[in-house]
Amino acid sequence: MNQHLHIITLGVKDLEASKKFYADTLGWKISNPQEGIAFFQAGGVVLALYPRESLAEDALVSPEGSGFSGITLAYNARSESEVDEIISDLKSKGVKIVKEPTKVFWGGYSSYFADPDDYRWEVAYNPFFEFAENGNLKFD
Repeated sequence: MNQHLHIITLGVKDLEASKKFYADTLGWKISNPQEGIAFFQAGGVVLALYPRESLAEDALVSPEGSGFSGITLAYNARSESEVDEIISDLKSKGVKIVKEPTKVFWGGYSSYFADPDDYRWEVAYNPFFEFAENGNLKFD
């Protein structure tokens, strides 16, 4: 298997509410509009939103679950002030801020917010990361 990650699919309770959050609140553009699923081009990866019950059925697991899902999603900012600006904007739109921006043990600056299904998004500045020209993180 090639070392590629193409799509991250989030199982959502209310597809229309989640689409509205990502499109209107975060300002992302829906790609390849289709009935029953939403795709957002996110750099080199696509974020998909799909009804939780249908996703669980497809994966042959129960849709029930509670507590921490064991996954976070992250946006890397280019500065601490960009983290502050993003979180301030999200707050003004009524988004649930889980962790206020703060300096963190690994030397960066980080905050968390939750989407309508309580998936946790980290907004972080990592002074040890570099960005490629296309906005993706640049690793060896």
